[in-house]
Amino acid sequence: MTIAVKPLHPALGAEIRGVDLREPLDPETFQEVHDAWMEHLVVVFPDQRITGEEHVAFTRYFGEPEIFHQSIIRSRAQKEIFRVSNVDDDGNLMPPSHPTVQQVSLAQLWHTDSSYRLMPCVEISRTGGETQFINMYMVFDELSGSLKRQVEGRRARHDFGNLHRLRDLKPLTEAEKAAMPPAWQPFVRRHPVTGRKSLYISPIYNDAVEGMTESEAHRLIDDLTEFAAQSRFMYKHRWEPDDVLMWDNRCTIHAVTPHDPTERRVMHRTTIMGDEPVLAA
Repeated sequence: MTIAVKPLHPALGAEIRGVDLREPLDPETFQEVHDAWMEHLVVVFPDQRITGEEHVAFTRYFGEPEIFHQSIIRSRAQKEIFRVSNVDDDGNLMPPSHPTVQQVSLAQLWHTDSSYRLMPCVEISRTGGETQFINMYMVFDELSGSLKRQVEGRRARHDFGNLHRLRDLKPLTEAEKAAMPPAWQPFVRRHPVTGRKSLYISPIYNDAVEGMTESEAHRLIDDLTEFAAQSRFMYKHRWEPDDVLMWDNRCTIHAVTPHDPTERRVMHRTTIMGDEPVLAA
C-alpha cells in the first residue's frame, strides 16, 4: 500500500488515506501508519466501513485490547468494544436519565481515558460526536515557570470513582471498586516511543495531588486544564460516518462537545492496554 498523510492542524491531527482497514496490514504499511501516529498524535482514517470484528483485528496490530470493567458500557456483541453511545445494543435511543447516558455524558469534560490504570492505554474509535484533542507535549513546553515548578517531580491521583462524585451517578459496586483502585501518576511523563515530555492530567479522574490540600489540588488541576484548553493546542474532529480515529492517551487529552441528547450518537471504541507503567520524566 502507498499511504497519503495530510496534517489537519498545526498542533496535532492528520488524515491518512490509502489504507483499507478491512485488510491485513503488511509490515511496511503498519510502520508508516505508526510513524504518522507518533508524529501527529491523532490520525483519522475516513470512509472505513468496518465490522466490530475488523475493528478489533485492526486494534491488535498495536497491542492487546482492554476489556472494560463495567458491563453497562461494554458491547454485548464484541467484548473488546466500549460503546460511547446514547443508543443501546438493540438500537434503541436511551433517555438522558439512563445511567449509561449519564456516565457517557461526562466525556464532555477534559480527560484521558484509563489514566486510573497503572498501565494506561491508547485508543481507536469509530464514529461518534465532535471531539476535541489537545497536544500535551506543547502544553508542557509552554507552561509558565510557576506551573512547571508545581508539577515537576510531583504526582496526582487518578481515581475512576471520582467520575461518580462529579455527577449523581449510580454508585460503583464493590467489585468495580476492587477492579479499579486509584493510581498515583506523575504529572510529567516521558513518552516510551518518542522520548518527549508531556503534561499528564485527567481532570475527571484527578482528585488529589501529593503535598497539597484538597483545595490546593483542585485549584492546580483547574489552572492546568484552563491553560491546556487553548485553541492553539487543539484539533477538533467533526465526525463523518465510518471515520476511524486513533489517538495517543500518553500525550493527549480530549473532550466531546455538547450535543442534542435526542440525536442518535454511536461510537465504538477499543482501548489498547498499556504494557508498562507511566514513565516519569
